[in-house]
Amino acid sequence: MDSIVIPQILLPRSVDMSKWAVNACDQFTSDLSYWRELKNYVSDCPSTLNIIFPEIYLKDRPEERIAKINKNMRAYLDGGIFKTLSGGFILVERTTPSGVRTGIVLAVDLESYSFSDGAKTPIRSTEATIPERIPPRVQIRKNAPVELPHVMLLYNDSEGNVLKSVERGKVLYDFELNMNGGSVRGTFIENSEEVKSKFYSLCGNDGFLFAVGDGNHSLAAAKTCWEQLKPSLTQEQLKTHPARFALCEAVNVFDKALKFEPIHRYVNCSCYQRLADGIEKLFGTANDGAAVAKLLAGGKEMAINFGSDVPEGIRKLDKYVSRFIEEYGGEADYIHGEKQLKQLTEKQGVGVLIPPIDKNAFFALIEKSGNLPHKTFSMGEGNEKRYYIEAKKITV
Repeated sequence: MDSIVIPQILLPRSVDMSKWAVNACDQFTSDLSYWRELKNYVSDCPSTLNIIFPEIYLKDRPEERIAKINKNMRAYLDGGIFKTLSGGFILVERTTPSGVRTGIVLAVDLESYSFSDGAKTPIRSTEATIPERIPPRVQIRKNAPVELPHVMLLYNDSEGNVLKSVERGKVLYDFELNMNGGSVRGTFIENSEEVKSKFYSLCGNDGFLFAVGDGNHSLAAAKTCWEQLKPSLTQEQLKTHPARFALCEAVNVFDKALKFEPIHRYVNCSCYQRLADGIEKLFGTANDGAAVAKLLAGGKEMAINFGSDVPEGIRKLDKYVSRFIEEYGGEADYIHGEKQLKQLTEKQGVGVLIPPIDKNAFFALIEKSGNLPHKTFSMGEGNEKRYYIEAKKITV
């Protein structure tokens, strides 16, 4: 089975690229001002903002929004907004405060992917998938004619052999990103078949090729939609249908500009001091040599002992928070930036700054233990996430 596929990539033509590209839909989910400012900036220009569903709006007239997104997608296809790039991958160089992160836009065969815990497929999830988070994404995708990826796959290449093999062609785009996202350059890869071979050479004994770094639930939704579609297809259609293949960006886990950032916990509740006291009692104050988390409430912070096993500490915290919300009410959220979490907890609620995961042991951890807890880590701060630029058809 060929897990990596050279896709036909859709790129915009004759648009303002700084307004076309927008941040991943699962970012700034507690910051409505971010998305309002972005909308004002984009105005009526062609933009991926018009063909994605920012998750901050998931509870705001979702069916109406999805219908509008699909209508906009078809209008972009019919109106000549897209041009088709065939025959190669795209080398993406993204400049952020962390440095220049280099990835490769390619397609993967969803038959090679599973989000089940402990799966031994070539492409594996890295975190526990929350079942109730998949149906809304399936609803968004199932009638969409195109997909836009914010999925970032990780590969394990300590020697950097994949990127060393790349032969650069034409520069496809090069521009500044909006909302303090840095800048990005995309270059056509002339020797994509050779690059594919370099990827496959990284597989270990059990065939582990890619780990899903960002966009786990989006890729899970793509897989679910594909499984739902399969029974209606002929044997020939099963081999070539565009919904079988998902567009992603692959990044070396050892990329120096790829920062593994913890995803922090925030609980908006009226009795926040009760929750803060409970978390402090659950973990205890920090001791020397332990992984330290910080408990934030009422503008104050306290170091707590998270233990040496960070994933287990996250499981313990999430379980306690779920029980607390069930009894006392409140709403939990996942915050990517330390600054944003501190701002939120100054007004109301409780936050926990989670310790980071060591990316050098990342692949071994997934190979040995399977999925990490949901929202254990993030690759960079919110404004460093993948911006939507490329697209791919997923209908015939």
